[in-house]
Amino acid sequence: MGEALGCGGQVSDEHLKAVEEALLPIYRTLPKLSNGRLERRSLRYLAHRYFNQQFAIVVRGFEPSRPVTDEAGWGSAEILSQLIPGYVESVLGSKHATEKGFDLGDAAYMVATLEQLIFDAENHLLEKVYQEQKKPMHRAMSDHGLQQVLEAYMVHWMMGDDAEGIQLLLGNQSLLTSSFPHWSQLVDFAAGRVKTLDYERQQSPAAAADRGHAFSRRYSFQDAHAVVGGITKSFASFWESECVDMNVLLTGMDPKHTGRVPLSKFYGTGLDSEWRFGESESYLRQLGALDESSSTKQVIIPNYIQSASNCIVTTSHYMVCCANDCDPILADVEAAIGKPTAQPEQLLSLVGNMTSLTSLEDESPVQISAALAAQLEAIAGANGGQVPLHGRLFQQWLHYVFPRQCPFPHKTGTVASISPLQFGGNYIASMAEMQAHASMADNSSNLTATIDKEDTQWMSQWSEEEELIADYQDINQKNSSSSSSFVTAGFVLLALAAVAGIVGVNRKSPKSEFLLPSCGKSHLV
Repeated sequence: MGEALGCGGQVSDEHLKAVEEALLPIYRTLPKLSNGRLERRSLRYLAHRYFNQQFAIVVRGFEPSRPVTDEAGWGSAEILSQLIPGYVESVLGSKHATEKGFDLGDAAYMVATLEQLIFDAENHLLEKVYQEQKKPMHRAMSDHGLQQVLEAYMVHWMMGDDAEGIQLLLGNQSLLTSSFPHWSQLVDFAAGRVKTLDYERQQSPAAAADRGHAFSRRYSFQDAHAVVGGITKSFASFWESECVDMNVLLTGMDPKHTGRVPLSKFYGTGLDSEWRFGESESYLRQLGALDESSSTKQVIIPNYIQSASNCIVTTSHYMVCCANDCDPILADVEAAIGKPTAQPEQLLSLVGNMTSLTSLEDESPVQISAALAAQLEAIAGANGGQVPLHGRLFQQWLHYVFPRQCPFPHKTGTVASISPLQFGGNYIASMAEMQAHASMADNSSNLTATIDKEDTQWMSQWSEEEELIADYQDINQKNSSSSSSFVTAGFVLLALAAVAGIVGVNRKSPKSEFLLPSCGKSHLV
């Protein structure tokens, strides 16, 4: 940690303890090596969940959609860009990693160090803003000077690598105000972070006196750095209202509660002056937000809400995105189960007592159909009688139980979290394309209004291929002797269900979107 954070860098014992406490519920449910430690893939997943839960931040290189097949590289090429590749490689490619694995303390040390490095990385951007505004870094400035720095900093921060756009916005206040949604609130948000700093300095005058600014309205470069660090940590919670607004609009177009909106309605809303819904088909497909498995192309609500196109901040090493509404659900499951796998009846009882979001103002008890119950039995049958909590099939099952909250888990490597700038110039659909799709909205609405949910082919995207973040073989072997009768009973149930029409085998039938998982298709990612 000392080498990674540089001279004077440190993480307090109190913060390390807090990180451990945050990691523990997930850590308990991750499969372990024979010595009770995590292997690298599980550590990668644990780090991703931590940053997502705490700050709605997605660290580049930790995305679950990214394949990790190179044992030497660990998929770390983009982790924090080129900021700390030596640190990442030294930890994840070390003999310790390959032979011993990681315990909870190791995980906390790594996550805390990465956390500190992420927020310290903004130091370079802040220096750039100081230079552009010709403000001396060695002299304190007034509150007005700090406000100028922070406004310019936020433009740089949110615009990323778009140098031309940054200069246009900074040179035209009217354009800046009209281009950024709620710019005045963003300015107020930054001012609020300055007030927080003022309060902290007044509460601890001795610490501030060391810098010569106790009870003053003068601010050093270190003060400005502290403010932008606070902005990074709290920005997602400030911006969450925008995510909620998008959710309200999209769920309003989903009367069947499938978690999907026809592309025609999506574009129709975009044409009606809704600035958010204009991504092109090809970009939606790349993001994993487009369901093309049925006769009607549809936008998957949770995948779209959490996609990179809606991440308000996209830097070279992380993105600040909308909160993952599925994470609290999965966290409740993890806390209740407390181990890597669970029996289907445990999960059915647990999830069946939860509530599901029908609208942002209304929740109702979860409805688990006989078909979904049978699917859970099939997942267990393919995994030694137990359901791996962090396997792709269980995540897929959660999506269909909570279609508006849990994203559909695409197979690894088939989608990518890339920003509009990274995707290229055709990330926005043309007016002609949007109008062509929107013209079909009325006919589509009239057709689906009279069709029951189960007849809409809404589960046509179901895939039977399992993907595991770690080796469950030892766990399954322990369970196999005690669960053989359970597995047999599960397959008998599935056979009866298929005969009864609950689980179909004819893919052309509207109600037969279910494929039984195959053990042969299970693999590590």
